[in-house]
Amino acid sequence: MTVNFDTVKASLVLYGLNAIYAILLLAIGWYLSSAMQRFVTRVLSVTHRVDPLVTLFVGSLARYGVLAVVGIAVLQLFGIQTASLVAVLGATSLAIGLALQGTLSNLAAGVMLLLFRPFRIGDDVEVAGKAGKVRSLSLFMTELVAADNTQILLPNGQVWGAAIVNHSAYPGTGEVKVAFPVPAGAASALADRILTELRNDSRMDDQAAPAVNISRVVDVANPASPIVELTVSAKAKPSQVDAVRQCVLDHASALLAA
Repeated sequence: MTVNFDTVKASLVLYGLNAIYAILLLAIGWYLSSAMQRFVTRVLSVTHRVDPLVTLFVGSLARYGVLAVVGIAVLQLFGIQTASLVAVLGATSLAIGLALQGTLSNLAAGVMLLLFRPFRIGDDVEVAGKAGKVRSLSLFMTELVAADNTQILLPNGQVWGAAIVNHSAYPGTGEVKVAFPVPAGAASALADRILTELRNDSRMDDQAAPAVNISRVVDVANPASPIVELTVSAKAKPSQVDAVRQCVLDHASALLAA
């Protein structure tokens, strides 16, 4: 068997050039996909009529669409016809579907979240055991920002398949009401200190002033130091009710200990 080295050399040169072209095409396609995402996001943001959640999702969709076109172009560069590729994918659709089941479910869940919109950008939510502020929604992931500024990435399948608690869905404030026993002699000073702390707390509702009052006498067994019940009533942001309640209890404990 005779090997034609000229033919082999020509083939190597041809495939080498195709590989270089493919790398360049992938690099250009990656840049164009990012540019397209930024362009679509900027255009939709200018109108001020499109929800930011939809803007981010459509921008992500445009990016992956450009990448898909670039991928097909690279395959054609190596002589792989799209018709043959579709036939192969059709023959192996079951295996591909099983292998990409999680990814496809995340994609489908992302579309459902976009259609029904159980939350919007900036909403305080609890979902899949995580709590935070909604930052973005892409084709496959939902991004939250926790209270300590930690990034939380959740697959869309988990978000759509779990109970979603949206603290920002309805306007209004959350009511905080805490009652605890204190010595009668310290009740007035303690009430003043708690009022000062609550007025300076950014989690409180600015439209409703907090109130601290003595609701009832609990114990007068010792006339020299009777025990009264101090009740703290305040309005806080809905997502901060539990935090404010715990803060009041911590302040009261610290002041009583002092």
